[in-house]
Amino acid sequence: MVIAIHTTIAIVVVIGLIIKAKVDPIISLIIASLYLGLASGVGFEGTVKAITGGFGDIMAKIGLLIGFGVLIGSLLHAMGAFKTMVEALVRVVPPRRLPYALATALATVFPSIYVDVQVVLASPVARSSAPFVGARGLPHLAAALGTGIFCGYVFVIPGLSAISIAGLLKIPLGTYLLYGIVIGPITALLTVWLFRLLLRMDYWKPAQDEDPSEALLEAEAAQDEAPHGPRPSLLVSLLPIIVPLLMIAFGAFAELLDFSNPAIEFFGDANVALFIGLVGAYLMARRFIGTDRTGGAFGDGLHTTGEILLVTGVGGSLGAVIKATGLAKVLGGLFSVNAAAPVILSILLAWFIAALLHLAIGSVSVAAITASGIIAPILASLGVAPVIIGLSIASGSLFALQVNSNFFWMFKSLLGLSTSGTLKTLTMVTSIASVVSLPLVIAASLFAR
Repeated sequence: MVIAIHTTIAIVVVIGLIIKAKVDPIISLIIASLYLGLASGVGFEGTVKAITGGFGDIMAKIGLLIGFGVLIGSLLHAMGAFKTMVEALVRVVPPRRLPYALATALATVFPSIYVDVQVVLASPVARSSAPFVGARGLPHLAAALGTGIFCGYVFVIPGLSAISIAGLLKIPLGTYLLYGIVIGPITALLTVWLFRLLLRMDYWKPAQDEDPSEALLEAEAAQDEAPHGPRPSLLVSLLPIIVPLLMIAFGAFAELLDFSNPAIEFFGDANVALFIGLVGAYLMARRFIGTDRTGGAFGDGLHTTGEILLVTGVGGSLGAVIKATGLAKVLGGLFSVNAAAPVILSILLAWFIAALLHLAIGSVSVAAITASGIIAPILASLGVAPVIIGLSIASGSLFALQVNSNFFWMFKSLLGLSTSGTLKTLTMVTSIASVVSLPLVIAASLFAR
C-alpha cells in the first residue's frame, strides 16, 4: 500500500511540475523517478540503476525507430512531399467527401511523425476547400484534420505515440500495426461522422467560433517557406512511407501465417524497414532540393530527434523505477479474480490512466509514454494481450486535447478559429475519438492472444 501511495505521489509530481510550475517533461519525469525510487526503498544505487537501465532499454528497442521516422518526416517536409500528397487528395475527392478522405488519409497513408508539420501543411488546403464542403465546411474539415492526425499518431505505425507504446510494452510493431491499422481509420471515420451530426444542430456559431485574420497570416508565412522548384510526384512522395509499412506488415503476416524465414524477418524488422524508407527519402531529397538543403533538413530532424528521444527515454526510466519498487506484485492482486472480469477492468484501467494523464499534462505522447511506463511493470499480471493494453493506452491518450497543449494554439491559429471554436473542434473530436475507439479495443480483445 505504501508503494502505491508513493507511486501516486510521483505521478502527481509529474503533473504538478509540468502544469503548475511549467517544468519541462524530461526534468519532471526524472524528479518523479528519483523521488519514487528513494521514497519506496529502492535505494540510492538501485534508483540510479533503474533510471539509467530503463532509459537504455527503451532506447535499444525504439531509439532507431524514432530517429529514422523523424528524419523521414523532416526530409519529406523539406522537399514539399507532404504538400503534394494533400493537394492530390483535394483534386481526386469530391468536396463533400473531403473530410472523410482527409481523416482517413492522415490516419493511414501518412500517419503523423510530425504533428506540427501535418497541421501546417494541411490547414491552408482545409481552409481553401472549406467553401466547397458546405456552410459548415471549415469546422468539419478542421475536425477531420485533428482526428486524422491523432488517430494516426497513436494507433498506426510509424506514429510516434504508437511506436513508443509498443516499445515500452514490448509489443511487436507488426502486431500493433495489424490492430491499429483497423482501429485507427474506423475511429477517424466514425468521429468525423458524429461531428457532422453535431454541426447539423445549433452547435457552430461562426461569429464566435471563427477568427480568420490570425490564421491567414500564418498560412501566408507557411506558403512563403514552402520549397520552390520541382517537387516529387504523389507516387514518389508516398514511397518512403508506404514501402516501410508494407515491409513491416508483410513480416507480421508471414509470422502470423507461419511462412516466415530469416530473410523475411530481416526485411520485416521495423528498424530495417524504416531505414530503407529513410535512405529513399534522403536520395529523393538530394534529387529534388540539392545537397545543401538536404543536409539542413537532416540537421533539423536530428535536433528534433534528440528532444523526442529524451522524453521517450525518461518515460522508460520511470517505468523501470516502478518495476524496481515491486509495485507489480502489489497491483497484480487487483486483477486475480475470475477469468472474465480482468480483461474489461484492465482495458478500462489503462484507458483511464492515459486519459487522466493527457487531460492533466496536455501532451498525447507524454501521456501515452507515462501511462505505458506505469502499466508495463504489471502487464504480465493482467491476463490481457499486451497489444490490447497498448491500444487501450492509445485510446485514452487521445482524450480531450485542450488549452494546455501547444498543438491546440497552433491548430487555432492556422485554421482561423477562436478559442471556443478550437474547443468545439479539436477538443471535441479528440474526446469523441477516445470514447469511440474504446469499444473497438474491447472488441479486438476477443481476437488477441
